[in-house]
Amino acid sequence: MEKQYVEERDGGYWVTGARVSLDSLVFAFQEGLSPETIATEYFPTLKLEQVYGAIAYYLGHQEEIDEYLSSTDAEFEALRRITRSADSAFHEKLLQARRQTGFSVA
Repeated sequence: MEKQYVEERDGGYWVTGARVSLDSLVFAFQEGLSPETIATEYFPTLKLEQVYGAIAYYLGHQEEIDEYLSSTDAEFEALRRITRSADSAFHEKLLQARRQTGFSVA
């Protein structure tokens, strides 16, 4: 019986039986982190097998997942622009707070 490491739910891809998105694992993997580092330092609730399985799923469906990631990125940017224009005073306060704390300003 074949084990399923990734499932589609709530409009996204998730590690099966976990609250960790495939996006999170893929971004860490693309940054050059090893599956061992991802499992132990970033997602200790996952077993190493789950991390390897999710990465294998990504590699086997890379075109589909990359399109999904690109699409969700575009949706996020559109929402950010709408939010920024809807409440420009709040957005300005947020930018000021980021500057004061040293976080990057987008």
